[in-house]
Amino acid sequence: MASCKPSVTPVDTKQKLSTSSDTPYEDPSLYRSLAGALQYLTFTRPDISYAVQQVCLHMHAPRTEHMLALKRILRYVQDTRRSTSGYCVFLGHNLISWSSKRQPTLSRSSAEAEYRGVANVVSETCWIRNLLLELYFPIPQATLVYCDNVSAIYLSGNPVKHQRTKHIEMDIHFVREKVARGQAHVLHVPSRHRIADIFIKGLPRILFDDFRISLNVREPPASTAGV
Repeated sequence: MASCKPSVTPVDTKQKLSTSSDTPYEDPSLYRSLAGALQYLTFTRPDISYAVQQVCLHMHAPRTEHMLALKRILRYVQDTRRSTSGYCVFLGHNLISWSSKRQPTLSRSSAEAEYRGVANVVSETCWIRNLLLELYFPIPQATLVYCDNVSAIYLSGNPVKHQRTKHIEMDIHFVREKVARGQAHVLHVPSRHRIADIFIKGLPRILFDDFRISLNVREPPASTAGV
């Protein structure tokens, strides 16, 4: 179910679960195990309470249609997992802005999630550029935006519309406009050197230390109190 097609609701309103229809499910123990896990999940996910209650009514003799209803709940839970975007903005070697935020909407692919992240950081850099302009410190060259997703980089400069990306057209047009105006330039960076990963996921010690140093964050000096 890890790569299942997402569902926007946990219940199919056209389907009525019955105790006698369809064929018995081949693995009742699996059904009961999944139903029990979903019951536990309702403590923090009240939006699936009704759907879970309905599938739990048939734990004694689950049918195939009951398992399909249970899988729909799993697909809904999968659908509500949103990506986390992170970025850091440098002026020279100085870190001046950073962010780590869960995206408000679900992304259907890693490229889409990455592109939303690119749009966020481009928006932030545009604000910073305007602020510096008001302070009589204009930035004549394009801001370099680094991303490790090749598809997201391709979308930032390719004017061709894609059926799969029509629901993020506003982000696409926004970034392309800034690229066309020479205010931003999206470039590829290997994942090993993507410093913003420190804001969105756990990292091995060596990589974490490297990225922390790149952010100009240093360990506090040893205390000399009482010496």
